[in-house]
Amino acid sequence: MAIGRIGQDIELRYLPNGNACANFSIAVGDDYKDKAGNKVEQTEWVRISAFGKQAENLSKYCGKGSKLYIEGKLKTRSFEKDGAKQYITEISLSDFQMLDSKTQGTTAAQPAQAPAQRPAPLDSFNDDIPF
Repeated sequence: MAIGRIGQDIELRYLPNGNACANFSIAVGDDYKDKAGNKVEQTEWVRISAFGKQAENLSKYCGKGSKLYIEGKLKTRSFEKDGAKQYITEISLSDFQMLDSKTQGTTAAQPAQAPAQRPAPLDSFNDDIPF
């Protein structure tokens, strides 16, 4: 599980079998106080991989700076680059939730909501209600 902000716009790709795939990173704050009581701010970048409908939804409704709650499994994969074996550890997404407030901007997924209407005061109701 992780909560963080997306570091750059999500690029959606499609695998040869037609499945959607999105890889992106989120910035996760790891703040603490040192022995002297001073606040130390640290940022860890966590790689995320998403597939299928989740990848499509993320690329459609989230962008750089969007705050997300992420759940998934840690996966390590390897690949060859310039003759050397490289390893990447990332979270394979199983679930996510957008955490941005609706007042920070609206998208097609989060249309602006009309202000809530207050109920009429009780003394303005019709007196012929039978109960």
